[in-house]
Amino acid sequence: MKNIYAIGVGLIGGSLAIDIKKNNPEAIIHGISRKDGTLEKALELNIIDKKATLDDLEHADLVIISIPVDATVKLLPTILDKISDDTLVVDAGSTKVDICKSVEDHPRRRNFLAMHPIAGTEHSGPTAALSGLFVGKTNIVCEVEKTTFKLQEKALKLFADIGMRIRYMNPEAHDKHIAYVSHLSHISSFMLGKTVIEKERNERDIFDMAGSGFASTVRLAKSSPEMWTPIFKQNKTNVIETLEEYINNLTQFKEFMQKDDFDAIYSEMESTNYIKDILKGIS
Repeated sequence: MKNIYAIGVGLIGGSLAIDIKKNNPEAIIHGISRKDGTLEKALELNIIDKKATLDDLEHADLVIISIPVDATVKLLPTILDKISDDTLVVDAGSTKVDICKSVEDHPRRRNFLAMHPIAGTEHSGPTAALSGLFVGKTNIVCEVEKTTFKLQEKALKLFADIGMRIRYMNPEAHDKHIAYVSHLSHISSFMLGKTVIEKERNERDIFDMAGSGFASTVRLAKSSPEMWTPIFKQNKTNVIETLEEYINNLTQFKEFMQKDDFDAIYSEMESTNYIKDILKGIS
């Protein structure tokens, strides 16, 4: 794959471009963004080799879409309209149901592979891109049977070569599970940050007491609202379900406190320690 077009050159798109280029030095990385300043920064950082536009996609061997999920839903049919019959198109969105539905009847649906690399940081933009982000990380692939086999093979080899582990899932299961392990984590972090900021307005010394536990828990609150608001919107039903369960657990914890039932609190925490075994080996 020589001509690679990255639509979105921030954390995910930029990191993919860096590692694909490292493994395929002959590849030419073309960047596409609605902001010219973003492309200039990506050029300066050697993430991309050239600027491009959507009209150039007829020359693409591979198109990587790493933009907010609402923009992907709107743009994906147009991208498939513009590519050649041999082009592979992949997206890296954190929701999959709406994206897959947007092209389910498109005549070039076979050229599209829906995926979600479970990797990232709280940072965004080209300066956040880094080499090795995907080593050992899981890449969820949805509806693989709808992608023509020769393009499946190319995609899976490409992403295995940069260190990803491939797992297959249908879009509905993906969106339900990711609401628990990613979307809820971000909401919790944003709301913890909000709670502390509101307290800080009256008690200026509070951040002097913030240790590593607070910093790690609230880290995700630095994530881009431009990216995360569309994710919550597209996965609304699943996110509300997870929030209801989370709120119920918080309410129960509060009731234990009110009743001075610290044996129950100890038991809750002890049983939850089992998560250490579940997460063992996950970085």
